[in-house]
Amino acid sequence: MALLLAALGVALAAPAPARAADKPTLTLSKSQAGTGGSVTVSGKGWRPDTLLMMLVCGQAAPAVGVPGGTNSCANSRGRAVTTDGDGAFRKRLPVAEPPQACPCVVHVATVTGRKTAVDAAFKVAGHPVRPLPARQDGGGRLSVLTDTRLDGSGSLLTWFGSPPTRRLVFTVGNVGSTPVRNPVFQVGTSHGVFAPQWEEQQWRGTIAPGRKAQIELSVELPAGAHGDYLVSLRYADRVLAEQPWGVGRPWGVTLFWVLLCVVVPAAVFRVGMVLVDRLRPDRGRRPPGRHRTSRVGEFTVRLPRLRLPQSAVTAERETAAPAATTTTLPWFSPDADPGAPAGQLSAPSDNGPTTKGES
Repeated sequence: MALLLAALGVALAAPAPARAADKPTLTLSKSQAGTGGSVTVSGKGWRPDTLLMMLVCGQAAPAVGVPGGTNSCANSRGRAVTTDGDGAFRKRLPVAEPPQACPCVVHVATVTGRKTAVDAAFKVAGHPVRPLPARQDGGGRLSVLTDTRLDGSGSLLTWFGSPPTRRLVFTVGNVGSTPVRNPVFQVGTSHGVFAPQWEEQQWRGTIAPGRKAQIELSVELPAGAHGDYLVSLRYADRVLAEQPWGVGRPWGVTLFWVLLCVVVPAAVFRVGMVLVDRLRPDRGRRPPGRHRTSRVGEFTVRLPRLRLPQSAVTAERETAAPAATTTTLPWFSPDADPGAPAGQLSAPSDNGPTTKGES
C-alpha cells in the first residue's frame, strides 16, 4: 500500500517541471557592475537545446520589457548561449554601456523558434539614468486581434536576386476610449541575431473605439536576401506581432555565375585559337620559315607588267640612240682634229693628196 501511494505521488508531481518550463527564469550573480566588468547569467525553465542571446539594454525595465527593441542594447558585447537538455544555462556576460540611458536590464531572448524573452534589472555603474517615458493609459489603443500573415509570392526577378516583397496582413482593434486616426506603424525585419531594421508606414483611416480594421503593410528585403527572417510589427513603442519568413536562395544568380565561369573561358580559348591560326605560317603554299608578313611583297611581284606596243618601243630606242652617240668625245675618233669645229669633222677621202712617205 505504501508503494502504491509513493508511485501515485510521483505521477502527480511529474507535470510540475512542464509547468515550470512555461515560465523561464533569469538570475544574475550581481545587480551592478561597471564597464569592463562582467556578470554571470543563469537561467532555468527554458526550452531544451535552444539558442539564446544575452544583451545589456537601456531604457528598459522587467515590467515593460525593452520598448526600443535591440536598438537600445549593447549588441556588440552580447553573448550567445545554448540551453542544456533540462533547459538550463549559465554563462558570463561582459558589461558594456548601452546606447540608451538606464534604467537597464539584462535581456535574454530565444533566437530560433517561438519567441520567449525575460528581463532582469541591472545597473551599469557610471552610465546616465533617465526616467522611462510615461505610458498613456487613456485614449486610443490598438491591439492585434488575429494572427498576422504574409501574402504574396516571389517572381522570376526574385529568382535572379531582385528584392523579395510581401504584404503583412493583420487585423487590429481599438481597445481605447478615443478614435485612432491615421496610425503610424513600424515594420522591422531581422535576420538571425541581428536587431530589426525598422521602417515607419502610415495607414490612412480612422478606427473608432470598439471597432476593428484589416491593415496591409508592405515588407521588402534587400536584394539577394535569403534565409530565415523575422518580420516584427510595432505600434507606440510596443511590439504587436511577429511573423517568420523563410526566403529561398536566388538560384538564378548562382546559375548566372556558373555560366559566366564556363562561357568566358571558352570564348577566350576560341579567340586565342583564331589568333594562333591567323599567325601560323601556311605550309601548303609557302616554304617553311616564311610568314604572312611577306604577302605584300608577293602581291607586288605578281602584278602583270605593262607592255607597250612595238611601235612605241622602236620609237623609244631611236630617240635614245643619238643621246648615246653624243656621249662619245670627238678627239677619241681617228683622224679627228681637236681644234676643229664639231660640224667640220669628216672622214679622210681616198682622192686627197698623199702625204710624204706614202707610195
